[in-house]
This record gives sequence, structure tokens and C-alpha cells, in this order.
Amino acid sequence: MADKSTTFDSCKVTVIYVLGGPGAGKGTQCARLVEDFDFCHLSAGDLLRAEQHRPGSQFGTLIQTCIREGTIVPMEVTIALLENAMKAEMRDGRPGEGWQDGRGRFLIDGFPRKMDQALKFDETVCMASVVLFFSTSEEVMLKRLLERGKTSGREDDNVESIKKRFRTYNADTMPVIAHYSLLGKVAEVDSTGSVEEVHALASQVVRDALAGKYSTVVVG
Repeated sequence: MADKSTTFDSCKVTVIYVLGGPGAGKGTQCARLVEDFDFCHLSAGDLLRAEQHRPGSQFGTLIQTCIREGTIVPMEVTIALLENAMKAEMRDGRPGEGWQDGRGRFLIDGFPRKMDQALKFDETVCMASVVLFFSTSEEVMLKRLLERGKTSGREDDNVESIKKRFRTYNADTMPVIAHYSLLGKVAEVDSTGSVEEVHALASQVVRDALAGKYSTVVVG
């Protein structure tokens, strides 16, 4: 039964959190899953990066500082950006399966990164169906990020910022994964392999989520 206090009804709107360390392959895999399952892909990081450069943004300087230091932006800012993006998608409508009769499908990438974010979003915006957790070694992630940094133009794709991001991720995000694991809502995928191998594993998780495999879990 849907919680009436949330913006979206989790019986109609599917939210899958996509987590994993920096460079774990979240963005690459999300792009594939969007093609296969008609998801709207919302990257918390992309929304924040866009907001920091938006003329007149009250959060721009704060976001810039957090990104540069590898720290986490206050949850109110990130949740507001995600909720607004979801409202816009639901209002405008999308073609394809999963978007009829007030329904929707969202992959939320790189969020929640802390426990307070997780609890607040679940309580006020929409209860997530499952956490798709991409795991690999820091060595693999560092190599990928440094390679990406050659062309990405991202100011945080350098060794010093990357190591700060790893520390933040281990301290703040791993407890989120542990929390959802206890609820039976984490599907871990080893993202060390090829894009195709990881995609096959991630696709099965999504099929299970859309079939309601995780919906029997009661939170709280």
C-alpha cells in the first residue's frame, strides 16, 4: 500500500537506486538500461553540476565547493533537484512501456550517498524498489576515472579528488548499502568485467524489480 505522504506512489512509479564507487560503471550501465527498459535516467551528480552553473542559482557556490572538496552536497538540495526532475518527466510524459496511466520508471544514479538522504527520499518522494549496487576494486575505479579525465573536462577527475571521493564513499555510502541489504533490497553486480557482461547481470536485476521481486519487503 502506498504511503500517502510521498510525492509519488511506489505502486505506480518504480525507483531503482544505482550505487557504486566513483568509476564503478554506473553511468555506462544506466545508458544501456534506459534503452532496454524505457527508464528515465537521473544522475544526481549531473543535476548538481548543471545547477552549479545555472544563472541565479542560490546553491551554485555551495555545490562547487562540495564537488571540489569531494564532500556531499546537503541532502535538501539534491532531493529537491531530483524531485523536480521527476515531476517534470511525469508531467511531460514519455513514450514506451512503463509510462502509461500515471506510471513511471526512474534510475537514480549516484544517490542516496548518505543515510539521511536515503531515509528522507523514501519517506517524502518515493520508496525505492531496489538498490542496484555495482562493486569493483578501487584500483579498477581509479584507472577508469583517470582515463575518463583525459576527455571529460570534469574538475574532480584527478588523483587527489578521486582519493577524497573514495574516502567519502566508504564512510558515507557503504552504510546506505548495508541498510538496504538488511531489508533484502540490494542486488550486487560485479562491475569488473566487460560492459556486456555487467549489462547482462544488471538487466536481470531490473527484470526482477519490474516483476515485483523486491516489493514484498516492508521498510520500517
